[in-house]
Amino acid sequence: MSDSTPLGEFLRARREALKPQDVGLPEHGRRRVPGLRREEVAMLAGVSSDYYMRLEQGRETSPSPQVIDAVAAALHLDDEALDHLRRLTRAPQERRSIPAGHDRISPQLLRLLDSWPDTPAFVLGPALDVLAYNALAAALHSGFQRFDNLARMVFLDPAGRGFYRDWERAANSCVAEIRAAYGYDPDSPRITEVVGTLCSKSPEFAELWARHEVKGKTQQAKNLAHPEVGALEIQFSAFTVNGAPHQQLVVYQAEPASSTAAAFAELRSRADRGESARTRQEESMANAIAAATDGAGTATLR
Repeated sequence: MSDSTPLGEFLRARREALKPQDVGLPEHGRRRVPGLRREEVAMLAGVSSDYYMRLEQGRETSPSPQVIDAVAAALHLDDEALDHLRRLTRAPQERRSIPAGHDRISPQLLRLLDSWPDTPAFVLGPALDVLAYNALAAALHSGFQRFDNLARMVFLDPAGRGFYRDWERAANSCVAEIRAAYGYDPDSPRITEVVGTLCSKSPEFAELWARHEVKGKTQQAKNLAHPEVGALEIQFSAFTVNGAPHQQLVVYQAEPASSTAAAFAELRSRADRGESARTRQEESMANAIAAATDGAGTATLR
């Protein structure tokens, strides 16, 4: 993340993504900057060039609602991007930061996950950390090194490109979802950590992050390929958890009597039927115990 303000970074990235013809302006000669010029955005928004420059440079951080809407229209922002822009213009003290303990999962939610033995379901945090999951979700993602963070799995795990049959779509979605969460809390230590790690290890993530595209999870189709049961065509839905607004419950569903439904049944038969829904913390503890176990199978915790 650069030294400029989140607001300025967002405006500059979205300005540079537009071409003059996208907004009905003529293009004369060679342009020295990508996308639109600041002066062109200012003209389209009906503000002075100096004022718009101050917005991008972080010297003006409290534009009026009318200016926000005008700039959004000039940049052709959709509703989600407009909401993101509005959040970025709020003063730090007005933002609702992601609270400590946002990764705790309620017992009721764990019981709900367990009540769906035939449906992969898991809970995500703002940085796409997998906070809890049921047995079928674990079996579905068994080809990955760890079922811990969707963005890490997509960009850094060797299994990612095979599992997500439309990898580019999955990659774009991951980045846009983290960007949306970043708008709620630009100072979130966990989001900063995840973004910093992925930017340093994946040039593709870094390139997508620099685009500042925003998109929350929606209901849509997803095409996957499991290493044991083959191609899967699923519908997934994401739900906000009322008791924990920064958590999302993700549910994968198969069409009844489809090959994907049969594959889910096969995965369930291979899963440990006695395994209940687990949280990420429990999984980490289990891995630590396994790592500390000697050849005789005795674990020692210090």
